[in-house]
Amino acid sequence: MITENTIRALVGEKIEGTDYYILSVEIKSGNNIFVELESMGPVAISDCVDISRQIEHNLDREEEDFSLQVSSPGLDKPLKDFRQYVKNIGRTLKVKLEKDTELEGVLAEANQENITLKTSRKERVPGKKRKELIEEEHVLTYPEIKQARIKIMFK
Repeated sequence: MITENTIRALVGEKIEGTDYYILSVEIKSGNNIFVELESMGPVAISDCVDISRQIEHNLDREEEDFSLQVSSPGLDKPLKDFRQYVKNIGRTLKVKLEKDTELEGVLAEANQENITLKTSRKERVPGKKRKELIEEEHVLTYPEIKQARIKIMFK
């Protein structure tokens, strides 16, 4: 039986000493294996191919048949690991909180405990004719965050 630990060990051998890390490993029914890799830089297709070959050459299809997919998370996928937040400092995020509220703002800081999100909105201030820009900083711990996604912006 192919296990998650077996796959993690095989991938770990190949990415040791690099800035790659395993984001997730899923083994679904029928031995459909999905591996998501992440890096502090871009994830090259050639590296995904190399890791796929590492897994394939160390598993015996005669013993157990399987399908394999090695990829990086797309921009549309939620952030799962604090290193993804660090990588995306300066980008705009849409964050759903456990309190069923949403925030949208620029990711200013991220560490292992929390993130800092800078939001801005226009609000009418008494005594002024025009709305003024109100900026706020929100420090959010990871347990407070239900889901965070990068907002894709086209300029």
